[in-house]
Amino acid sequence: MPMATTPMMQQYEDAKASCPDALLLFRMGDFYELFHDDAETAHRLLGITLTSRDKSENPIPMAGFPHHQLDGYLAKLIAAGCRVAVCDQVEDPKKAKGLVKREVTRLVTAGTLTDESLLDPRASNFLAAYVPGEVGGIAWVDVSTGRFYAASIPSEQLQDELARIRPAELLLSEEFPEAALEGEWSQTPRAAWTFSYKSALQLLEKQFGTQSLEGFGFGDRDGAAICAAGGILNYLQETQRTELAHIDRLSPYDSRAALQIDEASRSSLEISRTVRSEKRDGSLLDIMDRTVTAMGGRLLGEWLENPLTDCAAINGRLDSVEELIQSPSRITTLSESLAKIYDMERLLARATTGRASPRDLQFMGTTLAALPAIKEQLQSLEANRFCEMDAEFDLCTELQERLTAALQDDCPLTSREGGFIRTGHSEELDQLRNLSSGGKQWIARYQAEEIERSGITNLKVGYNRVFGYYLEVTHAHRDKVPETYIRKQTLKNAERYITPELKEHEEKVLQSDAQANELEYELYLKLRQSVTEMAERLRRTAAVLAEMDVFCSLASLARARDYCRPEVDDSREMILLGGRHPVLDVLSDEGTFVPNDTELHVDRQRLLLITGPNMAGKSTYIRQVALITIMA
Repeated sequence: MPMATTPMMQQYEDAKASCPDALLLFRMGDFYELFHDDAETAHRLLGITLTSRDKSENPIPMAGFPHHQLDGYLAKLIAAGCRVAVCDQVEDPKKAKGLVKREVTRLVTAGTLTDESLLDPRASNFLAAYVPGEVGGIAWVDVSTGRFYAASIPSEQLQDELARIRPAELLLSEEFPEAALEGEWSQTPRAAWTFSYKSALQLLEKQFGTQSLEGFGFGDRDGAAICAAGGILNYLQETQRTELAHIDRLSPYDSRAALQIDEASRSSLEISRTVRSEKRDGSLLDIMDRTVTAMGGRLLGEWLENPLTDCAAINGRLDSVEELIQSPSRITTLSESLAKIYDMERLLARATTGRASPRDLQFMGTTLAALPAIKEQLQSLEANRFCEMDAEFDLCTELQERLTAALQDDCPLTSREGGFIRTGHSEELDQLRNLSSGGKQWIARYQAEEIERSGITNLKVGYNRVFGYYLEVTHAHRDKVPETYIRKQTLKNAERYITPELKEHEEKVLQSDAQANELEYELYLKLRQSVTEMAERLRRTAAVLAEMDVFCSLASLARARDYCRPEVDDSREMILLGGRHPVLDVLSDEGTFVPNDTELHVDRQRLLLITGPNMAGKSTYIRQVALITIMA
């Protein structure tokens, strides 16, 4: 690789040295550029043109794309299995003395995505870590929502747990043999010390502002789980390089609270994706999902992947669904209200990591404005879980009022170009904008004064980006032009002039434009910080909205498919009357699927022997029983 020969390339080499295993996107003006081997890789994966930075004997390969296309190219690179470092300009080029300062602002990997355009809105995107041991530890987090879990598990259970979590990326100690694990998740080796207990505990306690993790339900036997969680947090701090306020708790996962499904069975049952396409279409989740929000869609998937085993908890959910079923109008009204909200979980994550756009903040305000109607409907419901949800539901009224009062109804995606703060919100900003827009009153007054002074009745003041402000006089009045006018441009029928007074006003306008943008950016930062400060309250409310959406979805499905409420208790028998395969019953022509019964009892009929020719429906029947059990 040629040595850097310019300050700019030295800056690039320094940034590249900080993340040598990642493709480096180096911001240069309005473009992101890649150099050397990175440029050739990007050329091959993205199809962008490969050029060179100079024409010397050893030219440096170079490839790039406009900065506004970043999300699209990031998605392609991550899908291709790359790690990508984004090196941005961290100071205003207009204020820079010499070379603009640049820093790697984030390292993007498959498990650390937060950008909306890179994520499936209805699926979680987990980053996981595993620490082996006699009782191993596993932890997983969805950085885009802040949900963070950890569990202690036997080593023989690891593959089944990974099949359940389906992490986009798995962190392992570099001492762990890669051949020991199978799966489509990418594996990222990490230094062994990043999983040390002392380091992990300190990181987690600092993140959550606690003296220990006992309040979250972790004890002395959970050392490996804590190590795994600490390894994740260490990785996030290294890659995100920003605050992670939305990750405010570590939840213990008790595998005994969920139905244990081995990896092969999970795949065969096609709970959340089919075997053939590895996609959602045609799975149990696809058929059952009638949610109207992305948050609800993700939660329903989590419930199906982790069926409850506690009868009280199961019946608590069933009570909520039953109450909604008995009032179809409530399902409709609630669903219509929920459909007006945006993805609060991911909006909050982008705000707390410093990546929320003005539009994201506007969407947060719009969502909060829709909450009172949902709260009113929730308060009319009587099931125990609804009462608990009502207590957890925070309207965050003060934040909603602040965002709504400050932001335009249609905000841009970028915060640096301005134009998103409402007129009337800031008197200082309004004054700067008035001057920046040209000060129509000043221009009208100045034009009138010059017409009176010169006697040129058709004199007018104009503006263009090349010459700025000018006075235009037709050739018929050129002999009346005052000596103080300075000729700037000759047209076919007129002459254009400038004056010292007009240029002085132009400078004020340009300065005020820059000042207005700077002030608007400061106001945006304060609004974003106000969202971050309420992260915990917003997270709780988002969880309630997601759960409400799932209950409405299940009630709507039950009514549409004529499902009955299952009787779930601690007895050791299974009786299914008129059972239907939930997926095939929907995908088949109406009335073609023949319902059938199942009866099993531990004391008298604990085994069914199913026989018949190929394609007779044996496996369909077996899967039907399992899927109905999961649904119940």
